Amino acid sequence: MEQAGRDDGGSQLSNQERPVRVRVAPSPTGDPHVGTAYIALFNMCFARKMGGQFILRIEDTDQARSTPESEAAIFRALHWLGLDYDEGPDAGGPHGPYRQSERSAIYAREVKKLLDSGHAYYCFCTAERLAQVKEAQKAAKGQLRYDGHCRPLDRAEAERRVAAGEPFVIRLAVPATGETTFRDRLRGEIKFDNSTIDDQVLLKSDGLPTYHLASVVDDHLMEITHVCRAEEWITSTPKHVLLYDAFGWTAPEFIHMPLLRNADRSKISKRKNPTSLDWYRSQGFLPEALLNFLGLLGYSMPDGREQFTLAEMIDEFSWDRVNTTGPVFDLEKLDWLNGTYIRALSPETFVARLQAENFLPVGATPEKMLAAAPLVQERTKRLSEVADLTAFLWQELPYEPSALLPAKKGQPLHTAAETRQILEQVRTVFSEIAATQTWSAAALEQSARTLAESGDWKPTELFMTLRIAITGRPVSTPLFETMVVLGLEEAMKRLDHAIAKLE
Repeated sequence: MEQAGRDDGGSQLSNQERPVRVRVAPSPTGDPHVGTAYIALFNMCFARKMGGQFILRIEDTDQARSTPESEAAIFRALHWLGLDYDEGPDAGGPHGPYRQSERSAIYAREVKKLLDSGHAYYCFCTAERLAQVKEAQKAAKGQLRYDGHCRPLDRAEAERRVAAGEPFVIRLAVPATGETTFRDRLRGEIKFDNSTIDDQVLLKSDGLPTYHLASVVDDHLMEITHVCRAEEWITSTPKHVLLYDAFGWTAPEFIHMPLLRNADRSKISKRKNPTSLDWYRSQGFLPEALLNFLGLLGYSMPDGREQFTLAEMIDEFSWDRVNTTGPVFDLEKLDWLNGTYIRALSPETFVARLQAENFLPVGATPEKMLAAAPLVQERTKRLSEVADLTAFLWQELPYEPSALLPAKKGQPLHTAAETRQILEQVRTVFSEIAATQTWSAAALEQSARTLAESGDWKPTELFMTLRIAITGRPVSTPLFETMVVLGLEEAMKRLDHAIAKLE
């Protein structure tokens, strides 16, 4: 393969005269993949920018692994992200069916044209023979490819063997000499010697198409103008170009996006990074934050800002701003970005999102959560964290009496009796505040500080004891603001509970 420099010479597109139509074509063989969303995002942005159409096609010809559940999960994940397609299995459209498993008659019709024109041939080689050929090529340190054994077969003889029930596949007759060239929008002209291109299978022995045949036929019949997909498909593209030539069709423009990568630069995989879109939803990532993050992985805004909406990305979209260097999928960066989006929500919207995604903590009501929202939003990176951050607000506090005793280097600074005594004094002071002034964080903190300084307690010692009594943990949301959220009755109840533990 030879690759020229990136084509940045102007904005003219090879399919300029045709309305833009792009597609994303995932296989329903597992959880919906974050890579699918990444490619769908760029396809959709380009289509919306150009006033074109964005299509979802399901490539389910792998009947052993494809499931209706995985297909439904793809629909659900794309809609959750806001990557709404114009045509697809659940959206309908004029170019259906949009499932490849429902297009077998179309592929059979089209592959017959290739047989009739001499651009394809029947192959009857068994799996055992192919394995032997491969081993021999390995031993000779040669190129691993089909050796063309069945290519010279007479068409009439091949059809006689087919009629007799002999298993077969249909292969593309790749030219033995010359080059196949195509232009990639991001990478410029790319050339392959035909001697390196295999006579790939087009129709499998079960009658279903391979990716190569189905992709080309579907893209042509669905009038796809631009094929934007991951760079791992670059080596397959010459096979597709040869198929377009064999059919006599005009090829779309090709755009191969850089692969998402782990920190070690390997292709993103679930062994090193979560890849399921369902996982990101279950962890409480906001769809707008995840889209923003995926956009950052392959794209830069003209003004260099890192936060932008889907609408803003569409408005500014240009292929010239796509970076072909493999972006690293940094989960810490996503956490940071998601946290900024969460903090930007109004408390009402924050609670509504918790409810909508089933993250409202057990024991909390929307009203109580709304009061607590200002305390937890600033500390939340994922919605899934809210339950733990606020558990002490709705649940019993499982701490030992010794936790109430302030200590230094493991040694208590005050006895249980002294600690019980100051908590009783705090209760009295707080009761007076409730009776004479507003129950506010500032008033509570000032009164506790004054009480500590009037005796032999340091404010930090008393505040830690109070924090354990009120929240059951040494680290929590702001202490006195939390007491305001809890309210007088619940705060006093927790002080009484702490005092009782020390008796």
